[in-house]
Amino acid sequence: MINDQMLEKKTCPPPDPNTRAPAFKVPSGACDAHCHIFGPRDKFPYHPTSTYEPPDAGKDRLRALHRILGIERAVLVQASCHGPDNRAMLDAIADSGGTYRGVCIARQTFSDRDFEDLHAGGVRGVRFNFVTHLGGTPDLEAMRNILTRVKPLGWHLIIHVNAEDLIRFEEFFAKVEMDIVVDHMGRVPCDAGTEQPAFRILKRFMARDNWWCKICGAERISRAGPPFHDAVPFARELLAIAPDRILWGTDFPHPNITRWMPNDGDLLDLVPFFAEDPALQRKVLVDNPARLYGFTD
Repeated sequence: MINDQMLEKKTCPPPDPNTRAPAFKVPSGACDAHCHIFGPRDKFPYHPTSTYEPPDAGKDRLRALHRILGIERAVLVQASCHGPDNRAMLDAIADSGGTYRGVCIARQTFSDRDFEDLHAGGVRGVRFNFVTHLGGTPDLEAMRNILTRVKPLGWHLIIHVNAEDLIRFEEFFAKVEMDIVVDHMGRVPCDAGTEQPAFRILKRFMARDNWWCKICGAERISRAGPPFHDAVPFARELLAIAPDRILWGTDFPHPNITRWMPNDGDLLDLVPFFAEDPALQRKVLVDNPARLYGFTD
């Protein structure tokens, strides 16, 4: 049964192997606040319920990328291909010398000890996927239960949503009483403009003190293609509302890309278009992730 499911999995293209050195020089302590560890599958197999099968992109590959970009810190976001098996992420955090933190995927079956061990291993948040191609809406009652259990640890919630999910679950999200981080600018399509209903909802949420957003995923929301400048107005509007609660990340190794596989050097060079002021760039790349994830010099 599992073998049949694995044969039906969507395969993912690998990331661009020729990362360009960006023209933009990041400040000291810069953080990639959204990236993934995939495998290697012979040591950390992909989960049988995953809807996709990515090429391996382990911790060594991520370190090599960050050396080119000048990135010193990272937040590893557990991807659905590994499901609730967080071992690959924890292994990379343990090997990082304190420069990595993590965001896990959890199940109701996790014990209190499981959550305590994750926290000790550097995890500071829990992620829920709402997007259709990754399985769709989670069990909301189970999600509430998990959030109640991790809130005392000081964790935050990360939501991976499509634009329509912001509309459909607006009331549900409004009741979350903990820090909540939105991936990829809510995956709102750029061609619908910054006044589209989903983005108006996101902007209203961002006026609340407990809401954060990642101005990454330009390649996912763009409709114009590289260099993805049609995503710039969205990032700028979010920064104008909540400059102290904005994060940035590569999304390396870019799973489930359907249009344009980006070069991570190009993605980093979008940052000065998003935020022209060096002080604001430092907030996004250094100060904000340090405050949310507890990085110290």
